[in-house]
Formats: sequence, structure tokens, C-alpha cells
Amino acid sequence: MERREFITLLGGAVATWPLAARAQQSGKLATVGFLGASSASGWSSWVAAFVQRLRELGWIEGRNLTIEYRWADGRNERAAEFAAEFVRRKVDVIVTGGLPAVAVKQVTSVIPIVFAVASDPVGTGLVASLVRPGGNATGLSTQAIDLAGKRLELLRQLVPGVRRLAILANIGYSASVIEMSEVQAAARTLGLEVVALEIQRAEDITTAFMALNDRAEALYITSDPLLNSNRVRIFALANIARLPTIASIREFVEAGGLMSYGPNYPDLFRRAGDFVDKILRGVKPGDIPVEQPTKFDLVINVAIAKALGLTVPPSLIASADEVIE
Repeated sequence: MERREFITLLGGAVATWPLAARAQQSGKLATVGFLGASSASGWSSWVAAFVQRLRELGWIEGRNLTIEYRWADGRNERAAEFAAEFVRRKVDVIVTGGLPAVAVKQVTSVIPIVFAVASDPVGTGLVASLVRPGGNATGLSTQAIDLAGKRLELLRQLVPGVRRLAILANIGYSASVIEMSEVQAAARTLGLEVVALEIQRAEDITTAFMALNDRAEALYITSDPLLNSNRVRIFALANIARLPTIASIREFVEAGGLMSYGPNYPDLFRRAGDFVDKILRGVKPGDIPVEQPTKFDLVINVAIAKALGLTVPPSLIASADEVIE
């Protein structure tokens, strides 16, 4: 073989080496662009779980890895701006979840995308299917839509006389709209009247509560970055209105909500670290099946229940994964 042909073959082989091997050879750090849907404080425990898993897999910030963090604060335009920035910077992998995942997918079909949380990855166009994602994206589904009926059943156990339900949803986020439709369908099956509180901006939240005007006896909060970013305000207004609430994540209960039921988000973000590890070692994202949650948490705020004049049934306490006093 001539020397020129050998060099050409060698160059092609190097281009196909996994990033981990190339990084070791060149000393270049692998770069992960982390685009959070809400705020740094809102995702702190989830980020910690993600980073810890990467460390366990041998990816250590400052040694062979750098993570660039950006926070959309629940705003569509910021998510789109940061997604475009990561593409310009040519990061090796983009990790995100929720609305920003869709924004990232719209601006690149090349850079691998790992969504740590996605309500409906097929319905929102992130992947072709859960088993065979195809394209450049993969990750974990939260099954938020599938759990709508379960949340209403839990709410009725704690508030057995509830007849009128309000649903707070960001209609600018397609997954939230889909979840709202599922909640409405489940509510009709249970014989509940439904009032939809539709918002698109943080400024709409207070107006939505004012328009409610005693038309509901409980509040369902859909999974959405905008609502997550404004959860303290939401639960302050809900408690003033004496509305028992049900949501998807424990952080909502910590902020003053009554109850949450849904996937364990730190576990999802921890598992997202495994996806990133595989991709950095050469596996194509389209060949990695989307995974489902394996841990689900029921969290109850007993102090809020007492303030609302509710008695938490012993059976519900016994089945709770966490009780906040």
C-alpha cells in the first residue's frame, strides 16, 4: 500500500473513533451543552444527579468533560436562542428536556440530543418511535399524559367531595395541551366539571386565578417549564384561594402544593447520564431506544392539607413515598 493511501485510510479511521478515544489522544475535553427548561434553582437536584452519574462513568468536569449550562426560564424564545448557540458552538451532545428539546431538534439534525424528560417524544416529533428513535435524538419519556387519570384518582382520595376541577396549562407548549386534553377526558369519566385556565406567559397566571372566581374546588397543574419556573407564585395563589392541588413533581409540593405524583426526576436525569456516556463512546442516538420511568413518587404535604382543612387518609399516608410535614 502506498504511503498516501495509508494516510488517507488512517485519517478516515480517526474520524470514526468514539469521542472518548479521540479526547484521550488530543487532550480535548468533550463538551456537553445543557439546556434547562426553567431555572437553575428549579433543576438543581436533577443536575446534581446527572453530573454524579457522569462521574461514576468516568466523565469528570475539567478533566475530560466540560458542561455549558443555559437556562430558558420557561420562555420559548430563550430556549430557541440557546439551542442555536449550542449549534454554533458545535458542542458534542446537547442535554435538555421538555420544550427546549423541541427547539433544539428544530435547529440541528446532526448534533446528538439527549432529552432527560419528555412528555410525549413521539407526538412532539422528537423521535420516530420509542423503540427506534432514528435521527439524532433519544432519551427518556415521563409518561405525563398516561398518568393524568391516576393523579385525579389520588386527588379524589384526599378530596372526596370534589366536583369541580380547574386545569392550569400553558397552551404555548404542545405537551401541556395534550396533557390537558387527557385530564379533561379523565375528569369527564369521573363526573367532574372542568374549568380550563389557559396561559402563555408568566404574566397570565394571576389573571387566570382572578378569572376562576370560585368556579373550582381543586386544581390540576400540567407538566410545563413555565409553570415550574413560577411554581411559588402559583401555589401562593392556590392556597389563598383554598384550592387543593395535584401536580407531577415533588418540587411543586415543596413550593406549597398539596400533592404530586409522577416519575422520580433525579432518577431520570441520572439515567440521562448513561445516554450521554454511550453517545460520547460512539453509539448513534438514533440506535438507542427511548426509555420509560421505573420509579414513581407520591408526595403529600400534610401541613398544606391541615391548612386547607383536609384529613389525609391513613391509607394514602401509607402509600406515599414522601410526606412533608
